[in-house]
Amino acid sequence: MTAPTTDPAAIRVALVDDQQLVRAGFAMVIGSQPDMEVVLEAGDGAQAVRLLGSHRADVVLMDVRMPTMDGLAATAEVTGGGDGEGPRVIILTTFDVDEYVLKAIKAGASGFLLKDAPPEEMLAAIRTVHAGDAVIAPSSTKRLIGHLAQVLPETEKAPPAVLDALTDREREVLVLMARGRSNTEIAGELYVAEATVKTHVGRVLAKLGARDRVQAVVLAYETGLVTPGS
Repeated sequence: MTAPTTDPAAIRVALVDDQQLVRAGFAMVIGSQPDMEVVLEAGDGAQAVRLLGSHRADVVLMDVRMPTMDGLAATAEVTGGGDGEGPRVIILTTFDVDEYVLKAIKAGASGFLLKDAPPEEMLAAIRTVHAGDAVIAPSSTKRLIGHLAQVLPETEKAPPAVLDALTDREREVLVLMARGRSNTEIAGELYVAEATVKTHVGRVLAKLGARDRVQAVVLAYETGLVTPGS
């Protein structure tokens, strides 16, 4: 465990992975940052749920496959199923977990990060999610969501009708979100103010019942609004 920082505004991070070496590596990187601290480490989902009941964490890096309780069940527990309560969860994954990651996002995770991502990408992901956004490594996010949307069983996909409540402009914004564009980039492409984009994004999330951008992007792929490679 790294020594706690003296900064009360530091981002409190929890590490949940059954591989001690993985946790140690992440803890070393996170502990080197002046605005972050590792507040707990857990080797499985059940231990994480138990510890998070008595330790405050802002962001949880959660492995998918673990003994006792896996990352999917643990994510649903610690986030309250994505109802806005509890810490924000970033799923640690590889490209071979298929639709499991989508299920974790639906269970309340705010995004995901490839385990072999460079340290600066991991740190950026933690800061981004803590700030309330979920644009995590846009290129990797888009590629992985596109892959997962293809392998997800048809019975588990959202029907296109869920997008009926969106205006044409809101659909346009959602497409750009799915392509990994930031609010600033969307504003530039649509020739509108960034504040206008934020308003559109907020309406998209509200109408779709999405907790954050990643959940909205998943719906964009599931409904066929965006297709892999488009």
